[in-house]
Amino acid sequence: MFKILGQSFRNGVVTNPYPAVPAGLSENFRGRPAFDFKRWHDARPAASVCPTGAISIQDSASTRRVEVDYGLCVFCGLCADVSTDGAVRITQDFELAAFERRDLITVANYELNSDGSHERMTSVALGSVRSDAVEHVGQKLRDKLRSLLGRSLAIREVDAGSCNGCEIEITALNNSIHDIERFGIHFVASPRHADMLLVTGPVTRNMELALKKTYDATPDPKLVVAVGTCGISGGIFGRNYASLGGVDQVVPVDVFIPGCPPRPEALLHGILAAVGRADVKTWSNYDD
Repeated sequence: MFKILGQSFRNGVVTNPYPAVPAGLSENFRGRPAFDFKRWHDARPAASVCPTGAISIQDSASTRRVEVDYGLCVFCGLCADVSTDGAVRITQDFELAAFERRDLITVANYELNSDGSHERMTSVALGSVRSDAVEHVGQKLRDKLRSLLGRSLAIREVDAGSCNGCEIEITALNNSIHDIERFGIHFVASPRHADMLLVTGPVTRNMELALKKTYDATPDPKLVVAVGTCGISGGIFGRNYASLGGVDQVVPVDVFIPGCPPRPEALLHGILAAVGRADVKTWSNYDD
């Protein structure tokens, strides 16, 4: 025992101080791809190599609509590799949690040249137009939840069909490096003891009923967080005979955390944002 205590004193404090200070990231860490839509000469190569359809194109007459969906993006970097004009670059941004699914989508419109390349960008929009009244009601509900759950939080993690990549990152939240319990947040074994469901994976049809029952067993007020690309949209699995797609196809979702998988700091940021202890950035993937 004395050897263990001695080693602990020699190691000192190993807990990552994030979010009090910026996260220490490896230079090789790959975050979200950023798009300079004005400089983007042609989105077709990026759309053709995207494995999940996160970059999609719709052409009509002499115009092109390009949609970038971070809820589908797996941060593979292929779009940057094939965009020779330098308009797509890989960043180290990971604080991407959003309250609305549509806030992860950017749409740009272009006029086209005769060869199908972009002549000029005519408009770009992050998310979609929303009703002020609906947004006000949503904000009031979020404020009420934060006042009730902001000081402590019990989480029940639900694997609805993931590859376990997200589970590895969630497990890391409990180690001495990230130590999520320092925020008064802990994981529980039963949904009846939980304030939040942390759900991973595309919801498989075999897990649909189990997820619904888990949601119903969680007492109100409760929060649901969809983790990772699969939890948001179904990811590379999408919707098919075995998968229903994202978590919001089965139960209501309060916060979406993009990534494949999201790193522990990204998970921590999304969880704290859900209870009002971290800000959701009004980030833009468009560089003027």
